Amino acid sequence: MDNKKKNLFIALVIYIASTLISYILFSNFAHVGGVITPVSIPKIGKDERVAFDESLPKTEECPLNGAKYSKPQKQWWEKHRPLGVMIENHQEARPQSGLSYADVVYEAVAEGGITRLLAVYYCQDAGIIGPVRSARTYFLDFISEYGDYPLYVHVGGANTPGPADALGQIGDYGWRLYNDLNEFSISYPTFKRDYDRLGRTIATEHTMYSSTDNLWTYAAKTRKLTNKDKDGNSWDENFVKYSFKEDAKETERPTSQVIAFNFWKGYGDYEVAWTYNKTTNLYARTNGGVPHKDKNNDKQITAKNGIVLFMTERRANDGYEGNLHMLYGTKGTGRASIFMDGQEINGTWSKKDRTSRLILRDNRGREIEVNKGPIWFAVTAIGTSVVVK
Repeated sequence: MDNKKKNLFIALVIYIASTLISYILFSNFAHVGGVITPVSIPKIGKDERVAFDESLPKTEECPLNGAKYSKPQKQWWEKHRPLGVMIENHQEARPQSGLSYADVVYEAVAEGGITRLLAVYYCQDAGIIGPVRSARTYFLDFISEYGDYPLYVHVGGANTPGPADALGQIGDYGWRLYNDLNEFSISYPTFKRDYDRLGRTIATEHTMYSSTDNLWTYAAKTRKLTNKDKDGNSWDENFVKYSFKEDAKETERPTSQVIAFNFWKGYGDYEVAWTYNKTTNLYARTNGGVPHKDKNNDKQITAKNGIVLFMTERRANDGYEGNLHMLYGTKGTGRASIFMDGQEINGTWSKKDRTSRLILRDNRGREIEVNKGPIWFAVTAIGTSVVVK
């Protein structure tokens, strides 16, 4: 090889090597405004959870509850749509998995004084979630507020003909085999039973789990539902956000506050108490007299806003065994107690129809701004005693 060809070959090798090195060094960086900045790559951590770099600036507001997260996290959540999951709250189901990562939670009695939870996920990944249980009609009214065709996850549901026929209503809404993610039509591996997760022997009905990532992936691949549907319509075109405010200054917060109530008289295992922490401005939940924890991280569940909705409560009288199916008056208006910043606001709730946003107003008729952070709604019968001290 003559010197000219040799020099050309060496130059080519150097170019290829330098290009490869540059790619390796800068593949985890992006140009923003002419400045090279690191790109946060989400990691799959414990319990299959997609986690982001918590050291990055939290500048992006979650549209569901106003909490602030990083730009990479926003880029992640903008690729899917809200996911509502039916999580049971039977004693044998606790501690549940993934509840502490929900943006919004709704709690109401499912049957026999036992409450059930609708956990709504969008801005955070929860990893493993469950135990997943069956659909109830009033929870359909709540998840319907989250834009066009929100994902709804459950294992079967009430299907006795009559007003509590949740599965029939899912069909009427055009959800079946679309945004409705019923384990009966999906099964393994998106859903799977874990008999050992709680470390003790439990009945089969308390063993169904999934993960938020698996469910979003299934919806995208099988139902063609990401942030947009197959026609290119975004889920949030008709979504109505709550109005959010900043926390009250710590000097303006009370030293303490405890809120306690029972969904069903004599059922102490489902009695709820929320204990306020002035420093964090969060309410910590106890259920049945013990701290209510998330199996995924062993942390006590907290909320920035606790909202009690007083609604008409009645039996469905649909012929179901024991007349256990419940109905709640989710449409219309009623009384509400809103707890945030260690204060109680007595007000009202109103909801025009199934897909309309539930609106909270104070006793002067002004719409209430809620704190930025997790929201927990408790649906209970008119006349339920809520003790505040």
